[in-house]
Amino acid sequence: MNLRRRLATTYVRIWRTYRAWAPSLLLLGLVVFIPLGLLDSLAVRVDVEALDLSSGIKVTAFLLAVLAVSTTGLLGEVFFSGAVAVSLTHPDDERPPSLTYIARRLNYGRLIAVDVLYVIAVAAGLAVFVVPGVLAFIWLGLAGPIVELEECGVRRAFARSVRLIRGNFWFVFWILVPIELAGDALGGAIAAGTHALLGHGFLASWFAESASNIVLSPFFAVAAVLLALDLIRARDGAAPRLNSRPVPA
Repeated sequence: MNLRRRLATTYVRIWRTYRAWAPSLLLLGLVVFIPLGLLDSLAVRVDVEALDLSSGIKVTAFLLAVLAVSTTGLLGEVFFSGAVAVSLTHPDDERPPSLTYIARRLNYGRLIAVDVLYVIAVAAGLAVFVVPGVLAFIWLGLAGPIVELEECGVRRAFARSVRLIRGNFWFVFWILVPIELAGDALGGAIAAGTHALLGHGFLASWFAESASNIVLSPFFAVAAVLLALDLIRARDGAAPRLNSRPVPA
């Protein structure tokens, strides 16, 4: 199968999986991204005019603040991908898992560590030069689902992500990067519409950040989980089973 056809097939699967499991994915997104939306809205409220850019220390602080604004959106996506991995491979494949089941299953410490280290790696790469940040974004992008799918530690999850993507870099690139860029663009549109309706206050920013992440982040998470499952199966010959379409309640 050539790259173009492989990409088309994968995008169709991502959309069908998202549509089939949307209610449970959106509910899970509420739990994860409402608190993170608070953090994101705090990062955005940087008082640029109050900074004295003649001071080297303040210039550095300003640059770090801008970097935080640009990368905080990634915070939570890896954790959420791990949670979605649990949701899409749980034993009772005909029913969405309860939040209690997911809460019991999650490896919180590992997922949070992977999430934070992933954001730091991408941010550091973007700060040095754009290309290292993009490379970190791709090569390490499957670590979150791997933590849950293979019950492994932080270091092994990153190493496993690199091994799985080796030989599949451009395939993974043309899945994760367009989804992330489209999500950022649509998130910006949602934020603009929210601010137009509700103003530019703190609560409006919190609502805008949370709403865009709740609706859009499941696409990235589902993509990461499907990629991880496919690449594990291609490399090892077997992988955890992806749940079928849920039956109506």
